[in-house]
Amino acid sequence: MLTSRRGFMTIIEQLQQRQQVIWDNPQVEQQPTTFLFDAALIDEAERRLQRFAPYFMLAFPETSATNGIIESPLASLEQLGHQFKASLFVKRDDILPVSGSIKARGGIYEVLVLAESIALQAGLLTTKDSYTLFAEQAIIDELSNHTIVVGSTGNLGLSIGMMSAKLGFRVVVHMSHDAKQWKKDMLQEKGVQVVEHAGDYSVAVETGRKQAEDDTYSHFIDDENSQQLFAGYAVAARRLANQLPQKPTTATPLVVYIPCGVGGGPGGVIYGLKAQFGAAVKCFMVEPVESPCMLLGMATGKHDAICVEDIGLTNQTIADGLAVGRASRFVGRLMEPLLDGVLTVSDTRLRELQQLLWTTERIYVEPSAAAGFEGAVLLASRYPTAQHLVWATGGGLVPATEKSHDFI
Repeated sequence: MLTSRRGFMTIIEQLQQRQQVIWDNPQVEQQPTTFLFDAALIDEAERRLQRFAPYFMLAFPETSATNGIIESPLASLEQLGHQFKASLFVKRDDILPVSGSIKARGGIYEVLVLAESIALQAGLLTTKDSYTLFAEQAIIDELSNHTIVVGSTGNLGLSIGMMSAKLGFRVVVHMSHDAKQWKKDMLQEKGVQVVEHAGDYSVAVETGRKQAEDDTYSHFIDDENSQQLFAGYAVAARRLANQLPQKPTTATPLVVYIPCGVGGGPGGVIYGLKAQFGAAVKCFMVEPVESPCMLLGMATGKHDAICVEDIGLTNQTIADGLAVGRASRFVGRLMEPLLDGVLTVSDTRLRELQQLLWTTERIYVEPSAAAGFEGAVLLASRYPTAQHLVWATGGGLVPATEKSHDFI
């Protein structure tokens, strides 16, 4: 299907024609051994999130059921699995506490890293104290001297904005034209300054980066290159190991499908999965046909030196969280030996999958979060003995009025 032999279209030609494709990564290690990210940062992330657990139970009572840990359930989809002829599960990051998306993992974690560092340096906290101190005025006042800046298409801005504002930070979120109005409104209601841009995601990120450079009390969270974001996402895989009904093996593998924008969220999760399960897990990213930035960067080997507009695509999609034209170089290089492949999906198909999930299982997700289900449809027969897991990445905070615009 994707060979470049004479008489066949190359993968780039197929992307240019907006075909739905399955690209199998020729560099993937069947027995993964090349882990280029410092595992100590993931260990540290686990410990830090545990330190903040008492604060979360106080500040966000909805986390009490998980003892202050921001985690989502794993659900079996029996009816949809029957349709797909697969043992099918969904990871419900669409209902993650605090911000209702996968970005609660990485985005919130990096905010916690900054908050802890500032409080420790100010002498207002030790790591042996109860982190409920973050709900007290002394630390809130100290954090209010600092500004957190981020560029986002939507959900990262929501998670960082809501968490930062709760802790007392000033927050500026630079949002691309793709961002949904309700996400901008929700942030502004929380006291977050939203700066709207006519350009795409890359413009929003670059503007945010420059703003932070001019102010020593500003901290820019870099979705394209942040190791802390990546570590926060990677923790998810360790927790998933305790949720699966059976341990994956090479004979009965776990196959995971996860939507991809710039790459940080899915890259971190996949890195953690490969470290946790090795050859017993297969991982696929899914991107819109107009925004296949990770596929393009990896297939050409150019990573962030090429964007989807370079091959004539528009980077326009209903999947606002995936409307990214240029992939993260940092993530793309880490994924070269670990990512099994990338699929693309059309907006029409995203709507169909979104509606299918609702009518069959009564689960509402954003269009971008429905992307992974196309992987399960197309690859179920390739891995007939597998547990197929779709990572639902967002939708928990979508207002009812917005849902009615879709189909509910």
